[in-house]
Amino acid sequence: MTDTAAEAAAVLDRLGVPRAAYTGGDLPVRSPIDGAVIGRVPTHGPADVAAAVGRAAAAFAAWRPVPAPQRGELVRRYGEALRAHKADLGRLVSLEAGKIVQEGLGEVQEMIDICDFAVGLSRQLYGLTIATERPGHRMMETWHPLGPVAVVTAFNFPVAVWSWNAMLAFVCGDSVVWKPSEKTPLTALACHALFERTAAAIEGVPAHLSNLVIGARDVGMALVDDARMPLVSATGSTRMGREVAPRVAARFGRAILELGGNNGMIVAPSADLALAERGITFAAVGTCGQRCTTLRRIIVHEGVYDRLVPRLASIWGRLPIGSPLEAGTLIGPLIDAAAFEAMQKALAQARAEGGTVHGGGRTLADRWPDARYVAPALVEMPAQSAIVARETFAPILYVMRYRDLDEAIAMHNAVPQGLASSIFTTDLREAERFMSAAGSDCGIVNVNIGPSGAEIGGAFGGEKETGGGRESGSDAWKGYMRRATNTINYSTALPLAQGIRFEIDG
Repeated sequence: MTDTAAEAAAVLDRLGVPRAAYTGGDLPVRSPIDGAVIGRVPTHGPADVAAAVGRAAAAFAAWRPVPAPQRGELVRRYGEALRAHKADLGRLVSLEAGKIVQEGLGEVQEMIDICDFAVGLSRQLYGLTIATERPGHRMMETWHPLGPVAVVTAFNFPVAVWSWNAMLAFVCGDSVVWKPSEKTPLTALACHALFERTAAAIEGVPAHLSNLVIGARDVGMALVDDARMPLVSATGSTRMGREVAPRVAARFGRAILELGGNNGMIVAPSADLALAERGITFAAVGTCGQRCTTLRRIIVHEGVYDRLVPRLASIWGRLPIGSPLEAGTLIGPLIDAAAFEAMQKALAQARAEGGTVHGGGRTLADRWPDARYVAPALVEMPAQSAIVARETFAPILYVMRYRDLDEAIAMHNAVPQGLASSIFTTDLREAERFMSAAGSDCGIVNVNIGPSGAEIGGAFGGEKETGGGRESGSDAWKGYMRRATNTINYSTALPLAQGIRFEIDG
């Protein structure tokens, strides 16, 4: 057994995952740290999915009448369990997804934060009282549990994105069926085990409120196609979204889609360049460029280009790359060999389109021949070419020049994706314009911080090929409920809306 496999087994044991759940199965799970197999997980098929949905439907029927604050108590206790096991779960995220320790712990903290948010939300599922034109009447809207929710997550945030959806769903009165990425099922098993123990200790929580199905595309599509799932929340590629959206729509279901990013930043003439350097670096290379909010394009004013870009190239050349478990590492590995090949293909195309590439090569291959560590790439482009407009899930940062803000905003928006964006400027007018209706067309628009690292208090999601969905904070909870408009007549008359007269003789 390799060191990573032994450590993963020890962590899973402490988190209460039965050994049978991660040994002897048909799906090998490899750590991106060294490429070693750290688990073998049994997978499910479409028939198993159908059974899980049936269990979720039964749990929903028992859960929806439970008062929302009592639902919140379940989530509160789960948050406490996460606090108690934060170190182990964060370590498992690093082992399975390749994130540095700080980012693994940060991801678990996101889970804790969304639990806290959802507990408060459980007493704030507000409807409206609406002015009515009819005397002696009251009109209002109420919100009710929606049904079983399908949550399909990606490898890069293997636990946080599930929690964004599941914790809101639970306080809204819904049950959940979770299909994690087949690249990161161990963290899902750990979260599920913790949740099952928490739920079992609380009277009134039905069995199978949370369900886990593991497998490849056929498992995900079985969830997508099941008419008993009124909502499918799916995180992944734009290609995946193009398959999921029409299939859910065909059965009149709802979809929350979190898809491609290709996020941009404008660096204005007045920018604090020292601050910009720090913001650019974390946003571009954190998680080895494998965040949906990773910074992939910077559009730099020609007056500061020659000061900023050489400094970035210098920083890129000395960033510490290595095992995410080792102190001081800032860049861990890519998830697998396919991600590395996609990165190299993109860099080759960038060169063909006139780009100058700094970095981007493989490293540490002698130490870990079965893993894929890379130097981050800084690519100076003469224009926003085809490769720049296409997202590559790797640490590639394209750099382009601009002359005036109109040109920069137009360039920024001229890509199919619309998730996150930012501008570095100390000019109030430029900042406000970038945030205005005529500015960034993204769902997240920041000033003097990078596009990544969103807090759970704000609704997360974007526009265009990003999918248009919203998860996590703000009023994203409404996506997990159904709205009813109610009118109560407390008079003895029956006035009709719009002044319609409908009299019956006699």
